[in-house]
Amino acid sequence: MEHLARIPKDRIAVLIGKRGTTRKMIENACNGKLTIDSLSGEVNIIWNEQVGDPIVRMKMPDVIMSIGRGLAPKRALQLIEDDIFLRMYDIREWVGRQPNQIRRMRSRLIGTNGRIRSLIEELSGCEIAIYGSSVLIIGDSEGLAVSAPAIEGILRGSEHGTVLHGLEQDRKRQRIQSRSLESFQDKSEESPSGFDVLVPGLADARRKAERKFTNSQVSLDNGEEISDMLKLAEDEEIVYEEE
Repeated sequence: MEHLARIPKDRIAVLIGKRGTTRKMIENACNGKLTIDSLSGEVNIIWNEQVGDPIVRMKMPDVIMSIGRGLAPKRALQLIEDDIFLRMYDIREWVGRQPNQIRRMRSRLIGTNGRIRSLIEELSGCEIAIYGSSVLIIGDSEGLAVSAPAIEGILRGSEHGTVLHGLEQDRKRQRIQSRSLESFQDKSEESPSGFDVLVPGLADARRKAERKFTNSQVSLDNGEEISDMLKLAEDEEIVYEEE
């Protein structure tokens, strides 16, 4: 039996689900059996003999923890994927332990009618859960690189407008870098140059010249190299003509 996490008591029912459906869904996804202590909130797992992916075993504590911190179970199971990660913040580390300050910061992170949280999720492609004094972000590495500075900016007390402007700029930079990388990859692929297009057969002639030059660099003491040099390419042939 392996310990995974400890979750708040009011999230135990969410983890189990109606008639245990959520727990069964998680167990099928991770190939193990969960044991949940309804008094302490401790969650353990007994792994089946064959656990296919070691990444699943490594990420299961994050899955359970994220459910305990307010994330929907189906969304939390995304963490099992190789390219999805979790980042968590404790609001108390930024504003202290006074309940009114924690509530104020939660309101700033959510925004009116959830507008701020929705904008951060939309621009970064991540999902955010705010529960008690915890803030969770799940997403790929690029999404976390965009959303994390925005969350940290709000926690530091930055204005919403400043944070959202920086978020948009970071997203634009990512898109530009992505397009530049795609352009570089396209240019790196073998393609005919301008002269090759203007002069038909130039590319073939260049390849033949390069092949002849390469073949000429052989050792006279090496019979295999000499034999390889004398072999004809697929586009070469010997023609005998009378004078």
